[in-house]
Amino acid sequence: MTFITAVSRFACVVAALLLAATGVMLTYEVIARYFFIRPTIWAAELSQLCLIWGCLLAMAHLLTLRRHITVNAVTGLLPHAAQKVCTAIALVVVIVFSGIVAFWGYEIFHDSFVRGRTTGSLLNLPVWIAEASVPLGFALLTLQALVELIGLRGSDTTSLGATHE
Repeated sequence: MTFITAVSRFACVVAALLLAATGVMLTYEVIARYFFIRPTIWAAELSQLCLIWGCLLAMAHLLTLRRHITVNAVTGLLPHAAQKVCTAIALVVVIVFSGIVAFWGYEIFHDSFVRGRTTGSLLNLPVWIAEASVPLGFALLTLQALVELIGLRGSDTTSLGATHE
């Protein structure tokens, strides 16, 4: 296992905890709002924050598990070598796209951080807290896709997604 893969796995564990926290917060909000008529000012915004971070942190490890959505109706009919070439092309596209998103995501995050933008909600959290998840999540996905591309030659992998019938 490479260092990047280990970091991806750790980020996925953090993501799972954040998604579980989202469920707890929303459950608490529903109970507080509908049973005690005492809605919170924090549950919705913090659960959105956890959801954003959770989804973006999990992307890289899900690539290693082959759990991204793929459509392989046509590529599944190709010979093994051609499927492998298609997988390599897909990984290159993921690397380029994720790299671009990470770069521009960092620009947006940095601008919000420097300007001190806030959400304007009751919590008035800094916007950069949510925006930082984009460059971090996509940079990790870029690096993991690079690891997968390098390891593709010596593996039997022919798809980036799980095969479901």
